[in-house]
Amino acid sequence: MSDIFKMSMRKFLKQVGVTSQQAIEEAMREADTAGKIFEVKAVVEIKDLGLNHVVKGHITGKE
Repeated sequence: MSDIFKMSMRKFLKQVGVTSQQAIEEAMREADTAGKIFEVKAVVEIKDLGLNHVVKGHITGKE
């Protein structure tokens, strides 16, 4: 893989990680999340390549 590809993918994934974390933290601050477990799903889609990658998990609310 080319360096340009690797750098552009790293930049995209960093943006996804940082902005997603900020959005989740903001939503958790504004809600009563104590003692709750939330299902979470992230989807990465590249329509032109037919890619639809889904990651599922859980996030535990604040105590």
